[in-house]
Amino acid sequence: MLKKGFMHFMMNLRDDRERRNEMFDHLFQPININGMILKNRIIATPTGDDFEEKAMGGAALVIAGHAIVEPGKSSFASPDEPYLFSKYEREKTRERVLKIHKGGAKASIEIFHGGQDARVHDYAKGPSGFVRSDGVEVKEMDEEMMEETLDWFAQTVQGAKKIGFDSIFLHFGHGWLPAQFLSPHYNHRTDEYGGSIENRCRFPLRILETIRKAVGTNYPIDMRISAYEWIDDSIDFEDVLYFLKKAQNYVDTVQVSSGIDKIFESNIHCITTNLEEVMPNLKYAKKIKEELDIPVSMVSAILTPKMADEIIAKGYVDMVAFGRSLLADPYWPKKAMQGHPEDIVPCLRCSNCYHIATDHWNVGCSVNPRYHNEDFIPSNRCIGKAIEKKHVVIIGAGPAGLKAAITASDRGHDVTLIEKSNSLGGLLKVIASEKHKEEVQRLLKYYRTQIDKRPIQVLLNTQATPEMVKALNPDSILIAIGAKERILPISGIDNKKVVLATNAIMNPDMLGQKVAILGGGSIGCEIALELAEDGKDVSIIEVTDLLAANANSLYREALRQKFLLHDNIHSLLSCSCTKIEDEKILYKDRNGQEQIFTYDNLILSTGLLPQIDLVEQFYGICRDTVAIGDCIKPSSIMNANYEGFVNALNI
Repeated sequence: MLKKGFMHFMMNLRDDRERRNEMFDHLFQPININGMILKNRIIATPTGDDFEEKAMGGAALVIAGHAIVEPGKSSFASPDEPYLFSKYEREKTRERVLKIHKGGAKASIEIFHGGQDARVHDYAKGPSGFVRSDGVEVKEMDEEMMEETLDWFAQTVQGAKKIGFDSIFLHFGHGWLPAQFLSPHYNHRTDEYGGSIENRCRFPLRILETIRKAVGTNYPIDMRISAYEWIDDSIDFEDVLYFLKKAQNYVDTVQVSSGIDKIFESNIHCITTNLEEVMPNLKYAKKIKEELDIPVSMVSAILTPKMADEIIAKGYVDMVAFGRSLLADPYWPKKAMQGHPEDIVPCLRCSNCYHIATDHWNVGCSVNPRYHNEDFIPSNRCIGKAIEKKHVVIIGAGPAGLKAAITASDRGHDVTLIEKSNSLGGLLKVIASEKHKEEVQRLLKYYRTQIDKRPIQVLLNTQATPEMVKALNPDSILIAIGAKERILPISGIDNKKVVLATNAIMNPDMLGQKVAILGGGSIGCEIALELAEDGKDVSIIEVTDLLAANANSLYREALRQKFLLHDNIHSLLSCSCTKIEDEKILYKDRNGQEQIFTYDNLILSTGLLPQIDLVEQFYGICRDTVAIGDCIKPSSIMNANYEGFVNALNI
């Protein structure tokens, strides 16, 4: 006992030492922005609506959504969007401030004008006149229109200051009104507001001058800018620098972003997917920091506290801004501050949280069941202990089973987790081994770490049977055995050159040079991209006319752009495989004509099947039995995580 106690003491001492070495001192230094003292360098962007929890989670500055500037003329959502500072909206707007202050953060609000892309009843305003594809006329702003808009900017920022916001955040990026004047993509004027960058920045600078006069000198102003727009006629970065050097006379800090919101091909560079590099805006932010005399922050894919701390320590930026990371885990800052980065739930950059990506069909977060469901899903920190302690048996250690085990244990239940393989993770283990899956690797590590931290009995290398589970005398059973790969009844499917997708991912060295992939869902496409990047010749045979149809639209666009970089990826859409032979594959093209091509290996990626028969065997052992995740309906990490969480709450 003495030896065991000493070893435990030494382990705790080592853990404490490691935590002290990971306290991210630069990230948690205070900073003064025109009299507003921020307790750390973390900014929560106006993503999502749960401003209070972001503040409670430790962010220093929380931007509480947006305020439209000009009612009926500036909303991207509706011409009838309420004006936050009108008489009967003020109390709700004030609540945003109070909720953020409750968490010990400073409160800001995004000041937004959609310009030519605003939803309007009559006409929209923009730098140049034209008729939009939806039939709405965009009027080129003349001096009278400009003065009207400037008056609204002044009124709006005065309202923000009066109602209690500690600062304001001006949206001058992503293709909205100020950016429309700055960018040659939008601005085709030939007067003093168009042509040269000196002219194109004239009206945006008038906006800034108006705002500064409206709020006074001693009030913090932040501004977001797109350093590059990711389109052929993007504003030049040198022009952005020219504008910022003028703008710093009016603003106190600038946030560096990129891309355009309303242009789909560019949008994926505003909100990057896992296919893009991490910290894509760092190269721009570093240069802007060198050129300006005001603090600079940066947004997009700063995924870990270590990344954030390093770029501040090296003087590349002064602050870091987080959008999706704080949707995935609002307590990201507090966990980092306390030296527990291993407890941060990692963002997957899947974009399911973004309404554009899913067209509002299934908005949510892959790793945070509460996001977008705040009205009926409690925070992890508020789930509370169960009234009655029970023995919960969970069969299967994929994402659904792991989330369920963690949640049930946190509620005080005794948990037994049964897994037939030699490690935790289910299909996450396969996905995490692919390229471009650093985020999934982090999620897998997070799950395993959380299981290790809890008194959960884990039975690896154990095939669950009804008899075995019954012998454990469970009070509740959650069945999370996952799905199995679909094998289509095609002649020759048992050929030795045919490989299941999971086997191909885990053993890429077994594949020849010329690879065919049967099935162009997201998994098949990801395999194709990785093999093409490795120099192999890849052909995807997909029965529908769309690749990655199961993925969201932003991911599909990111994938399309990656595919364009490789002339060794071939997509055979609306085609069906009819026969597999030793040297060739026969398939019917979109016209019903039979075609042939030779191959070295064929990878089967034709989806997953539920395991209803196997699931059914575990019903009847105890009354409280529920099947969750892919075993009943193959879906996604998001749904598996959600079902694991909510069903564990019900026990």
